[in-house]
Amino acid sequence: MALTIRCRHYTRNFESPRYLLPNTYIILRLDGRSFTRFTASHNFQKPNDPRALNLMNASATETLKAIPEIPIAYGISDEFSFLLPRECSLFDRREEKLVSTVVSTFTGWYVLLWSRYFTGEGGNLRSPPSFDCRAVCYPSVGNVRDYFAWRQVDAHVNNLYNTAFWALVNRGEVGRREAEAELRGTFAADKNELLFSRFGINYNNEPEMYRKGSVVYRDYRIPEDEDAAATATQEQKERAQETKETTAVPKVKSKRQIEKETKHARRARIVTEYVDIIGDEFWVKRPWLLGSEN
Repeated sequence: MALTIRCRHYTRNFESPRYLLPNTYIILRLDGRSFTRFTASHNFQKPNDPRALNLMNASATETLKAIPEIPIAYGISDEFSFLLPRECSLFDRREEKLVSTVVSTFTGWYVLLWSRYFTGEGGNLRSPPSFDCRAVCYPSVGNVRDYFAWRQVDAHVNNLYNTAFWALVNRGEVGRREAEAELRGTFAADKNELLFSRFGINYNNEPEMYRKGSVVYRDYRIPEDEDAAATATQEQKERAQETKETTAVPKVKSKRQIEKETKHARRARIVTEYVDIIGDEFWVKRPWLLGSEN
């Protein structure tokens, strides 16, 4: 027993854990690894496969259920970004623990739920999916909002290009290199015009899940809450924002308070929506997502 204890202390001296900066928001961004090959081998539909996107959303939902500290996640294509509030103390903010827990939980559910979304002949999982994950700290609400806005803008830009590209390839019978050359240097208006004039596709009528991405979050609201949030004054919004942006001292929560909030989070509904998260409305109606009291 004594030897075991000595060995444990000795071997742990070689560990070099990285503790993420306190009093900052943490975004854990998960990406599919070698997914071009994975999607090809499993015959994903182009430009969007609703089965695959719904599987990603379901895996993110289960990840939120397993990790109640995560209030919101945003996903596009083969990636998902999970937010931890700046007062989060999960695993003492050890980077490797946070990253490995999120990526393993998500991947496990992705495999487990596969057969629910890919059914029928040829729908079997023929090779293991792989995801990587990174952690980035953001000091302010504004930084977090900018991050999610960037990802949603990227979703629109990439999806518009892919919609035009695959329309040329699948319906216009144009080779992939020729399609790339035709779209090179074009603007959004050019792609919209190409889709409508040549293929009768109004891009604005494409499913919102494709154009806006997926927002998976904990919803504590009841109808009365939504009405109250909708009538909040601009002064109240600005005061709340100023408080969040200028608070310098980390909030220290007792063990009892953390347990209470965890139970509360587990009872919350987890919903998936395809909505705008660039503007203020989404965040104003859901202040708890950025660390406000529920």
